[in-house]
Amino acid sequence: MRVVIKIGTSTLAHPTGHLNIRRTEQLCKIISDIKNAGHQVILVSSGAIGMGVGKLGLLKRPDDIPTKQAAAAVGQCELMYVYDKLFGDYHHTVAQLLITGDDVKNERRHQNFSNTLNRLLELGALPILNENDTVATDEIVIGDNDTLAAIVAQSVKADLLILLSDIDGLYTADPHKDPEAKLLSHVPALTEEIFALAGVSASLQGTGGMVTKLQAAKICLDSGCAMVIANGNTPENLYDILDGKPIGTLFGEVTL
Repeated sequence: MRVVIKIGTSTLAHPTGHLNIRRTEQLCKIISDIKNAGHQVILVSSGAIGMGVGKLGLLKRPDDIPTKQAAAAVGQCELMYVYDKLFGDYHHTVAQLLITGDDVKNERRHQNFSNTLNRLLELGALPILNENDTVATDEIVIGDNDTLAAIVAQSVKADLLILLSDIDGLYTADPHKDPEAKLLSHVPALTEEIFALAGVSASLQGTGGMVTKLQAAKICLDSGCAMVIANGNTPENLYDILDGKPIGTLFGEVTL
């Protein structure tokens, strides 16, 4: 199976902003094992700016674009160093691809990065992608790694996209506000009712943590790729998802 896994900053880092070493080590070990089982894996990883903030000794995440981009430049090096070391312990070779909106919107550049990804997978490497925050501006920004991960899944004709975040999945209501909220284990199709649960319309206009995930789900389902939202605080969830167990929220249908 060809799988894209997106890891959010909240999964990689402690609330202090520093790397969650134990969880990151677990994730790399499990992803390595998944590759050993014969699956092709692409990783979309957040965390560059956060790691740069720590490396530069900044007191908080910067608000201005130049400092954000500087933090991303430092943090991306640190992030790839960690991945190279941890995946290298299990004899897996990593590759870095940094993407901007232009690489998606320009047909020739989009085809080039798709070709590179496919060739890396053929060679047995583990591609690791992030948005190129050091050069991204409002005009060329993708905006979030949920969307980037879905675009990657679409580009390489992946079977499944797994979004690891700090939430368990899509609920019938906000679980922080409504104790009666129930987790939806399966969403076969995106309907008006599903969009309404996230407080948006089918046009995906709105704000909130679930908006980008539904946008990602739409990209995936439109291209024949299933998607799962799961809690990244338990890296072992990856095994259960690939075994077909009901973890988080599954959008669409996945063929194991």
